[in-house]
Amino acid sequence: MINSEIQYKNPSSLNCPVDFVKIDENRVRVVAFFVVLFVLFYVLNGPPVSIGLLLADFLLRAFNFNAYSPLALISGAVVKQLGIKPKPVDRAPKRFASFMGVAFLILVLISYFSNYVLLSKVISGVMIIFASLESFAGFCAGCHVYTLINRVRFPYQRAK
Repeated sequence: MINSEIQYKNPSSLNCPVDFVKIDENRVRVVAFFVVLFVLFYVLNGPPVSIGLLLADFLLRAFNFNAYSPLALISGAVVKQLGIKPKPVDRAPKRFASFMGVAFLILVLISYFSNYVLLSKVISGVMIIFASLESFAGFCAGCHVYTLINRVRFPYQRAK
Protein backbone atom coordinates (compact mmCIF):
# COMPACT_ATOMS: atom_id res chain seq x y z
CA MET A 1 0.00 0.00 0.00
CA ILE A 2 1.47 3.32 -1.04
CA ASN A 3 0.28 5.22 2.04
CA SER A 4 2.57 3.14 4.26
CA GLU A 5 5.56 4.25 2.15
CA ILE A 6 4.90 7.96 2.59
CA GLN A 7 5.80 9.75 5.80
CA TYR A 8 5.64 13.36 6.82
CA LYS A 9 8.96 15.03 7.40
CA ASN A 10 9.91 15.41 11.02
CA PRO A 11 8.56 18.88 11.89
CA SER A 12 11.25 19.49 14.50
CA SER A 13 14.23 18.90 12.19
CA LEU A 14 15.87 21.57 10.07
CA ASN A 15 16.70 20.93 6.45
CA CYS A 16 19.55 23.33 5.69
CA PRO A 17 21.12 23.62 2.25
CA VAL A 18 24.60 22.08 2.11
CA ASP A 19 27.44 22.64 -0.37
CA PHE A 20 30.35 21.23 1.68
CA VAL A 21 32.31 24.49 1.46
CA LYS A 22 33.34 25.80 4.86
CA ILE A 23 33.42 29.46 5.89
CA ASP A 24 34.17 31.13 9.21
CA GLU A 25 31.00 31.69 11.23
CA ASN A 26 32.68 34.46 13.22
CA ARG A 27 33.22 36.47 10.03
CA VAL A 28 29.58 35.89 9.08
CA ARG A 29 28.46 37.19 12.46
CA VAL A 30 30.59 40.33 12.11
CA VAL A 31 29.16 40.89 8.61
CA ALA A 32 25.67 40.58 10.13
CA PHE A 33 26.63 43.21 12.70
CA PHE A 34 27.63 45.60 9.90
CA VAL A 35 24.35 44.82 8.13
CA VAL A 36 22.51 45.91 11.29
CA LEU A 37 24.49 49.16 11.31
CA PHE A 38 23.87 49.90 7.61
CA VAL A 39 20.14 49.23 7.84
CA LEU A 40 19.84 51.21 11.09
CA PHE A 41 21.61 54.10 9.35
CA TYR A 42 18.91 54.05 6.66
CA VAL A 43 16.05 53.80 9.17
CA LEU A 44 17.38 56.74 11.20
CA ASN A 45 18.61 58.97 8.38
CA GLY A 46 16.25 58.52 5.45
CA PRO A 47 17.70 58.28 1.93
CA PRO A 48 18.51 54.66 1.09
CA VAL A 49 22.15 55.16 0.04
CA SER A 50 23.29 52.63 2.65
CA ILE A 51 20.66 50.17 1.38
CA GLY A 52 22.02 50.47 -2.18
CA LEU A 53 25.57 49.85 -0.94
CA LEU A 54 24.36 46.94 1.14
CA LEU A 55 22.51 45.47 -1.85
CA ALA A 56 25.71 45.54 -3.91
CA ASP A 57 27.58 43.78 -1.10
CA PHE A 58 24.83 41.17 -0.66
CA LEU A 59 24.87 40.43 -4.40
CA LEU A 60 28.63 39.87 -4.30
CA ARG A 61 28.31 37.45 -1.39
CA ALA A 62 25.23 35.68 -2.78
CA PHE A 63 27.03 34.96 -6.05
CA ASN A 64 30.25 33.76 -4.33
CA PHE A 65 32.34 36.86 -4.93
CA ASN A 66 33.27 37.17 -1.25
CA ALA A 67 36.80 38.24 -2.21
CA TYR A 68 35.28 41.49 -3.55
CA SER A 69 32.73 42.07 -0.78
CA PRO A 70 33.76 45.08 1.31
CA LEU A 71 31.85 43.79 4.34
CA ALA A 72 33.44 40.34 4.06
CA LEU A 73 36.90 41.90 3.79
CA ILE A 74 36.35 44.29 6.71
CA SER A 75 34.86 41.58 8.92
CA GLY A 76 37.80 39.29 8.10
CA ALA A 77 40.16 42.03 9.27
CA VAL A 78 38.08 42.60 12.43
CA VAL A 79 38.08 38.90 13.32
CA LYS A 80 41.82 38.67 12.68
CA GLN A 81 42.54 41.83 14.72
CA LEU A 82 40.49 40.49 17.63
CA GLY A 83 42.31 37.15 17.43
CA ILE A 84 39.10 35.13 17.25
CA LYS A 85 39.69 31.52 16.22
CA PRO A 86 37.87 30.40 13.06
CA LYS A 87 34.69 28.39 13.53
CA PRO A 88 33.97 26.52 10.28
CA VAL A 89 30.36 26.18 9.15
CA ASP A 90 28.83 25.22 5.83
CA ARG A 91 28.51 28.12 3.40
CA ALA A 92 25.19 27.16 1.78
CA PRO A 93 22.80 28.34 4.54
CA LYS A 94 24.61 31.66 4.73
CA ARG A 95 24.51 32.00 0.94
CA PHE A 96 20.78 31.24 0.95
CA ALA A 97 20.36 33.93 3.63
CA SER A 98 22.28 36.33 1.35
CA PHE A 99 19.78 35.68 -1.44
CA MET A 100 16.96 36.36 1.02
CA GLY A 101 18.74 39.55 2.04
CA VAL A 102 18.92 40.61 -1.62
CA ALA A 103 15.14 40.11 -1.88
CA PHE A 104 14.52 42.13 1.29
CA LEU A 105 16.80 44.96 0.16
CA ILE A 106 15.12 45.12 -3.24
CA LEU A 107 11.75 45.32 -1.48
CA VAL A 108 13.07 48.13 0.72
CA LEU A 109 14.22 50.10 -2.33
CA ILE A 110 11.03 49.45 -4.33
CA SER A 111 8.80 50.50 -1.44
CA TYR A 112 10.94 53.58 -0.72
CA PHE A 113 10.91 54.78 -4.34
CA SER A 114 7.18 54.02 -4.58
CA ASN A 115 6.64 56.46 -1.70
CA TYR A 116 5.83 53.70 0.79
CA VAL A 117 8.56 54.86 3.15
CA LEU A 118 6.89 53.38 6.23
CA LEU A 119 6.67 49.97 4.53
CA SER A 120 10.35 50.19 3.57
CA LYS A 121 11.23 50.89 7.19
CA VAL A 122 9.10 48.00 8.44
CA ILE A 123 10.89 45.65 6.02
CA SER A 124 14.17 47.16 7.22
CA GLY A 125 13.11 46.40 10.79
CA VAL A 126 12.60 42.75 9.91
CA MET A 127 16.06 42.73 8.35
CA ILE A 128 17.52 44.27 11.49
CA ILE A 129 15.91 41.52 13.57
CA PHE A 130 17.26 38.70 11.36
CA ALA A 131 20.74 40.22 11.13
CA SER A 132 20.78 40.82 14.90
CA LEU A 133 19.81 37.21 15.56
CA GLU A 134 22.69 36.06 13.35
CA SER A 135 25.19 38.52 14.77
CA PHE A 136 24.44 38.30 18.48
CA ALA A 137 22.96 34.81 18.89
CA GLY A 138 24.36 32.84 15.93
CA PHE A 139 20.79 32.06 14.86
CA CYS A 140 20.58 31.59 11.09
CA ALA A 141 17.04 32.30 9.95
CA GLY A 142 18.05 31.02 6.50
CA CYS A 143 17.87 27.40 7.68
CA HIS A 144 14.39 27.88 9.09
CA VAL A 145 13.09 29.63 5.97
CA TYR A 146 14.71 27.01 3.72
CA THR A 147 13.10 24.23 5.76
CA LEU A 148 9.70 25.95 5.58
CA ILE A 149 9.96 26.40 1.81
CA ASN A 150 10.83 22.72 1.37
CA ARG A 151 7.92 21.63 3.56
CA VAL A 152 5.53 23.66 1.44
CA ARG A 153 7.03 22.44 -1.84
CA PHE A 154 7.65 18.83 -0.78
CA PRO A 155 5.28 17.97 2.07
CA TYR A 156 5.83 14.22 1.71
CA GLN A 157 8.94 12.15 1.74
CA ARG A 158 9.27 8.51 0.76
CA ALA A 159 10.21 6.16 3.62
CA LYS A 160 13.56 4.45 3.17
